[in-house]
Amino acid sequence: MRKYYLDNIRWAAVVIVVLYHVFYMYNAEGIVGVVGKITDLDVQYYDVFQYIVYPWIMVVLFIVSGISSKLYLDRHTDKEFIRSRTTRLLVPSTVGLFAFQFLQGYVNVSLGGFFERSPDLPIFAKFLICIASGIGVLWYIQLLWVFSLLLVLVRKADKGRLWNKCRNVGLPVLIALAIPVYGAAQILNTPIIVVYRCGLYFSVFLIGYFVLSHDEVIDVLKKWFPLILGIAIILGAAFCIRYFGENYADKPATRSVLFTSYGYFASLAIIGGMAKYGDISNRFTQWMSKRSFGLYVFHYLGVSSVGLFLARPGYIPAPAAYLLSLTAGFAYGYLLNAVISRIPGYRWAVLGIKGDKKNVQ
Repeated sequence: MRKYYLDNIRWAAVVIVVLYHVFYMYNAEGIVGVVGKITDLDVQYYDVFQYIVYPWIMVVLFIVSGISSKLYLDRHTDKEFIRSRTTRLLVPSTVGLFAFQFLQGYVNVSLGGFFERSPDLPIFAKFLICIASGIGVLWYIQLLWVFSLLLVLVRKADKGRLWNKCRNVGLPVLIALAIPVYGAAQILNTPIIVVYRCGLYFSVFLIGYFVLSHDEVIDVLKKWFPLILGIAIILGAAFCIRYFGENYADKPATRSVLFTSYGYFASLAIIGGMAKYGDISNRFTQWMSKRSFGLYVFHYLGVSSVGLFLARPGYIPAPAAYLLSLTAGFAYGYLLNAVISRIPGYRWAVLGIKGDKKNVQ
């Protein structure tokens, strides 16, 4: 039977990502590459939303991806798994850069003021810079493709032994796993593009595959959901109090015990809570699930375009900038997905959709 709570976590997480990027675009914490603070407030207390969301939003997506990988591999061969992941993940994050995402790259580079500082740069060089910067939010699917390939190798070496041992993992072990997650967050971090936290994200991806893909373990999360949620709330409050006003998206915050433990326990609470209360399917959840990937791929172009062309020049007041960015994020996400998913060939390059009509959204 399909685990609908996984679908619901995915689309709900993407919606939260859109909201997060609106706050992120106008943050007052000095995070570069965006418009930044546009209000007259001494302190933007509502920026705490970023601190609440950031430690767990991608962690829970990688965990869900690990669980989903196990479910897929139960019904398909390794070759089919690699082929499907290559089409859905690698193609949009490579070919898609040249086919569409260079537009996002142009907006990103313009927000950073690079073209203003380098007016004499050749057009071809500018285009290549836009291509590289166009990766944007696609870093997630790039890492997920790499993790998928590594998973195939791990499976061949493990031969199911570790997965079977994890079937009866209880609450003490789930709590103790926060320790290796913290350790993994200290390694394989890229120095400049800081979102590539390979150690942290690969560790939780494997936890999703080996541990949380067991129904017995999910039952543990459902049983202890109030306790795990309580731990997550306490850790989240501590993280916000400790780091509010500082850069939450880079070290030392992202390698701290508070960041990794909060992200981990919040993810467990979300998975346990959704498995207990959100394992449902209706027309709305199905509609959202089918379009969540397109919303993720395209939303930031809407958010950042409003920031670049309207908010940064001061054409609109701050409240309108937030509202328009939010509206544009969903509008670009859903409209571009609806259009591009119907263009044969082009939808393969941008969204990794094959030619069969059943994939059109």
